[in-house]
Amino acid sequence: MLVIDPGRLRLADLRRVWLAPAGVSLAPEAWAAIEASAAAVERIVARGEAAYGINTGFGLLAKKRIPDAELRQLQRNLILSHSVGTGELLSDAVVRLALVLKVASLARGHSGVRRVIVERLLALLDADILPCVPSKGSVGASGDLAPLSHLTLALIGEGEVSVRGERQPAAAALAAAGIAPVELQAKEGLALINGTQISTALALHGLFMAERVFEAAIVTGALSIDAAKGSDAPFDARLHDLRGHAGQIATAQAYRELLAGSAIRASHLTNDDRVQDPYSLRCQPQVMGACRDLLVQAARTLLIEANAVTDNPLVFARGTGAPDDEVLSGGNFHAEPVAFAADTLALAIAEIGALAERRIALLIDATLSGLPPFLVRDPGVNSGFMIAHVTAAALASENKSLAHPASVDSLPTSANQEDHVSMATFAARRLHEMAVNTAHIVGIELLAAAQGIDFHAPLATSPRLAQAHGRLRARVPFYEVDRILAPDIAAATDLVLDGTLAETACELFAPLA
Repeated sequence: MLVIDPGRLRLADLRRVWLAPAGVSLAPEAWAAIEASAAAVERIVARGEAAYGINTGFGLLAKKRIPDAELRQLQRNLILSHSVGTGELLSDAVVRLALVLKVASLARGHSGVRRVIVERLLALLDADILPCVPSKGSVGASGDLAPLSHLTLALIGEGEVSVRGERQPAAAALAAAGIAPVELQAKEGLALINGTQISTALALHGLFMAERVFEAAIVTGALSIDAAKGSDAPFDARLHDLRGHAGQIATAQAYRELLAGSAIRASHLTNDDRVQDPYSLRCQPQVMGACRDLLVQAARTLLIEANAVTDNPLVFARGTGAPDDEVLSGGNFHAEPVAFAADTLALAIAEIGALAERRIALLIDATLSGLPPFLVRDPGVNSGFMIAHVTAAALASENKSLAHPASVDSLPTSANQEDHVSMATFAARRLHEMAVNTAHIVGIELLAAAQGIDFHAPLATSPRLAQAHGRLRARVPFYEVDRILAPDIAAATDLVLDGTLAETACELFAPLA
């Protein structure tokens, strides 16, 4: 059971939600703040004060006062009118994350929603009833209005949901699970759709995928060093301590430990006339270490955002630093921090793939690797890994275009009331495609490096790398003559994406945050 402690979520908690459905509850002490915030909204309505989002219109219509008798209709209409998303549906993992993030934000007690709203969100998670949320339609400011509206539709018995992969009407799924739809009251619709939870969930999804391709690429990079009979001298701790970057120091240590005990390395310690290896082998700690530093930085930003209150306006009930109930309009919904985090993740993901592609190119080039051309015994009759490298190059090039920063773009919306936006939702959404591209590149490198290791038999690689090699060979045999290589690439990529490859050296990779 995952207990959501508002403001204190950990990345480990979020990884758990991302990986699989889990029972979820709210820390008991959080309910008091929720109830105090809802009571404050009731008092404000009763006093007849004009308060944005509670008894006014929205956006440029904020000056339009709404009669008390129409407040419930106002909130329902808000959800219906803002459910304008397009594109493919978000994955179940992203929707689970978004639901947890929304619960955590509302439960901080500054959103003015009743207890029943949070209870229903928890009920959806417990029943694994996941709203169908189109992936496109948010500019990452004013909150993720369209996708969060689709998320909210299920609460009011509208729209569609996914139940263990089966798409069905929300009303029917709720009825089958014994969950009653709610009728939204003052402030609740706006609180549910205002916020950065979709952008943040997408960025967390990108972060967790980036972690896997990063760790797998460290393993395949070490395998490539041994396959090409590269040197382990560039990973000497003294070199990296002198520069001082934490990521570089950590990754250099990982390479040292992965390569420790290699008979292949021992065989050319004293009789190798090469002075220095190409950068794609030698400079791995510098490049991958810099990527790790970006992952750590993004993880910190996203963890702060996961624990934040990001809707608008925010309610400060009397006794929470305010002499009386206050409703403050601000801009916590602006997802610029998420956009910047996603853009830096995109850079890291692209560079991980770019460096792996260069190592593949090195391995198939007999003049650099000392291995048979294109890693096959009878080149000419056999093309070997020639076109597998072309695929890797195509994917690496594609990632370069996708890595263009999304946060530098802004397009005014809502009749120029919302005149600067973050584009965080797209910035985060494209990370999945980039990570899958890089996973395929790393998968191809795994095949190529394992092939190179096999050519050095009976000399063996290190014990750790032998485990990684063995996991591949349990699924993919040695490439003796030309065969359809696409299934091999798919199998190797699965080892990258499911974390299996990195498990061979899991203790070398400390959690990012």
